[in-house]
Amino acid sequence: MNDGVNGVALGVFVFFFLAVTVMGFLAARWRKADNEHSLDEWGLGGRSFGTWVTWFLLGGDLYTAYTFVAVPAAIYAAGAAGFFAVPYTILVYPLIFTFLPRLWSVSHRHGYVTTSDFVRGRFGSKGLSLAVAVTGILATMPYIALQLVGIQAVLDVMGVGGGESTNWFVKDLPLLIAFGVLAAYTYSSGLRAPALIAFVKDTLIYIVIAVAVIYIPIKLGGFDEIFKAAGDKYTAAGAGGLVPPGAGQWTYATLALGSALALFMYPHSITATLSSRSREVIRRNTTILPLYSLMLGLLALLGFMAIAAGVKVQNGQLAIPQLFENMFPAWFAGVAFAAIGIGALVPAAIMSIAAANLFTRNIYKDFIKPDATPKEETRVSKIVSLLVKVGALVFVLTMDKTVAINFQLLGGIWILQTFPSLVGGLFTRWFHRWALLAGWAVGMAYGTLAAYGVASPTQKHFGGSSKEIPGIGEIGYIGLTAFVLNVVVSVVLTFALRAFNAPDGVDETSPEDYTADAGDPGVRTDLPPATAGASN
Repeated sequence: MNDGVNGVALGVFVFFFLAVTVMGFLAARWRKADNEHSLDEWGLGGRSFGTWVTWFLLGGDLYTAYTFVAVPAAIYAAGAAGFFAVPYTILVYPLIFTFLPRLWSVSHRHGYVTTSDFVRGRFGSKGLSLAVAVTGILATMPYIALQLVGIQAVLDVMGVGGGESTNWFVKDLPLLIAFGVLAAYTYSSGLRAPALIAFVKDTLIYIVIAVAVIYIPIKLGGFDEIFKAAGDKYTAAGAGGLVPPGAGQWTYATLALGSALALFMYPHSITATLSSRSREVIRRNTTILPLYSLMLGLLALLGFMAIAAGVKVQNGQLAIPQLFENMFPAWFAGVAFAAIGIGALVPAAIMSIAAANLFTRNIYKDFIKPDATPKEETRVSKIVSLLVKVGALVFVLTMDKTVAINFQLLGGIWILQTFPSLVGGLFTRWFHRWALLAGWAVGMAYGTLAAYGVASPTQKHFGGSSKEIPGIGEIGYIGLTAFVLNVVVSVVLTFALRAFNAPDGVDETSPEDYTADAGDPGVRTDLPPATAGASN
């Protein structure tokens, strides 16, 4: 790692950063809203994005700076087991093809902004809606923090901010500046800012990956040499070579499946989805988004390249930035660093907007001020989006980075527990609201306690996301085990509650709502969702 500042790389990085900053502020004039004081406009971009804008927005939302850094870092540290991210992003698109168009339709029919809006409307329960909202906010916070970790990793490799002995303010000043810029243009432009910047971010990433998978192997003697070097490392470490032993297959499969089920439960995924202008846009995107999975597979190979290039870092998250620093000319290393840095800004902006929308619609409006006007909702959401980013920044600056990573793993376990309420509710009203709430509580409790009991060589608690599956004896993903318990409890209690004629909530939706498209009679996007009949 360089002891000094890489001036050329830093110059290129700053150029692109300033360019997207300008774009972020100009985005407020892009597709300018007739009514700026509306959560639909600020938080969902006016629900007006077409196929390509939605594709770039979802890609920028799902394939983050942390993905860019962490996926190949997992390969660098653990071998082929880190490739679980590739099959899970393949599994997820047929899955979302079945339910996202239905969610888009019912949300546009009733003006829903968040998943909790839908859950409240479908099951007539503010309590269940609150559970989904709180889970979404908790799961999103560490995810935002990890985007800032991605920026910090790039700054560290470029030598910006000085060493660990440097005054904390000087050391973290570049990150503070990046945070300030992100907060400012998100507040000003809402979802339009990351939607516009996503074009630059994804273009840079595709260019960097295309160059990396051609240029770096040529410099290292070809893929034969790369795989040989990686295999030798894992064999020497007792890992059995590139392919993990059979004992790890349950972990690999359950982690891939559980991650696929969880991905579109995250609030930022739904926010990007609901910003599209038609049901058909969503259907098209489920067919072309797998192009990002191809990119992800190539990106993962960088982990093997880092091994073959002799990259040695104490923090695995620095492996890929350091690989770029070592292998690329300084100017192109700056382009690669800009791709990672901008790749953090786009999802961090969407995540903060999504978390703010959840708080505004499903905590502030439902429990604090039910008569809040659309203008007031927008103002509160803007302020909360700033507070969410401040919280993430404090998290990054005051805690060890492994803590942020562990909380993000825990967030994946948590957000999966909202699947029965959201996806189940899109297809059936059979589940009882109290049963879903009880299932959610059991899944959350089991997942948290099981993760707390996982130790690693460096940590006593929250050392991983896999543990022995009860009754099977194999090691598997905790989130999927918790999800199964969640579903079992929800089903059993629904039978019991219906047998005792427990009172049901009011369903404000109708069957035709789930297939409605833009322009169909009755589709309203100018009104907030009805709350009549919602109860605890």
